[in-house]
Amino acid sequence: MNKRLDYAKAAPEGYKAFGGVYLYLKKCSLPEELINLVYLRVSQINGCAYCIDMHSRDLLKQGLTVDKLVLVPVWREAGPVFGARERAALAWAETVTRVAETGVPQDDYAAASSEFNELELADLTYAIGLMNAFNRLGVAFRAAPAAAAAAGRA
Repeated sequence: MNKRLDYAKAAPEGYKAFGGVYLYLKKCSLPEELINLVYLRVSQINGCAYCIDMHSRDLLKQGLTVDKLVLVPVWREAGPVFGARERAALAWAETVTRVAETGVPQDDYAAASSEFNELELADLTYAIGLMNAFNRLGVAFRAAPAAAAAAGRA
């Protein structure tokens, strides 16, 4: 896979604007691990290798176990590995990411809002939207994951 364009260099103000949302989310009331789980799941759905690689590494650095990391794509079948708020966040991430298919049904909203207050749910949805945008940039412009870059140097 050949990189097509460095979007951060081509349009630095746009990249900086997305960075502002990213920085906001780093300071929001949601735990960083939860946000990174959501970033990872959204990236898995969208098939963004760069973001899957990055957020997997971030989660491992934060102390997430490999056992839990490998179960993110199948979190519904993972039993007690994921807590109630994590399951609600992952379900919300899936329905919002697949908005064209799901229309984000009322039942999905009710389930998410039963676990998160209004501010948290808004922040969670900002995180989902931001990652969907970054995934589209990464996939469209073929951003190379760190693992691929390391393999190329070997």
